[in-house]
Amino acid sequence: MVLPSWQDDSLGTMKRVALWLIQVVGEGNDFTKESLRDAFPGVSQVDRRLRDLRDFGWRIDTSREDVALGTHQQRFVTLGVPVWEPGRAGQRSKGPAAIGAGRRRQVLSADRHMCRSCGITPGDTYAGTYETAQLDIARRKVVKPDGSVDIELVTECNRCRVGGRDLEASLPAVVAGVTALSSAERRVLAGWMEADAREFSRLERVWSEYRTLPAESREVVRAELDLD
Repeated sequence: MVLPSWQDDSLGTMKRVALWLIQVVGEGNDFTKESLRDAFPGVSQVDRRLRDLRDFGWRIDTSREDVALGTHQQRFVTLGVPVWEPGRAGQRSKGPAAIGAGRRRQVLSADRHMCRSCGITPGDTYAGTYETAQLDIARRKVVKPDGSVDIELVTECNRCRVGGRDLEASLPAVVAGVTALSSAERRVLAGWMEADAREFSRLERVWSEYRTLPAESREVVRAELDLD
């Protein structure tokens, strides 16, 4: 199919931006806010028209969705509704409702202002990097005891939020795991829950670090224990 030109002034700005992404940027490639504005000089609210495309199923990532992107970078991941076609500009997808500031504060407070995936808190530095953590609110699919799936809000750092975008938690599986514990194990678990934290032993930390090594480096560590 031959697409209209993104430079066709008879089209609305949102349609032209969509065509610019396809014809100039290309699916899967990065672009900057400056390159967008340079492509549409004098066009007001071009950034907003770009954001509007998300309502039509277009996936355009920023540094909030992908920590590898700089603050001025964005990535055109996948296209959505072809808004330039007649009648298609009214086909907005029903995305999730925006999270208000009040609800955001409630979630952060309930989660003690820590990432519920890795435990990092705002301003902490990721191990082995100079990158500091920023917290955000993620939507998590949770399977309920009756088999239904709800969307619940949870605090995550940007790094975990990107990696856990498609995760699904199972409440019945966790409850079943708790039920299967011995009395002593349940007391230990209750202590962790009360503190909302668990101190890992030196042995456990070394094991965790070992698991992150590539195969060649793991063999070096194994040799230290005469396992080869």
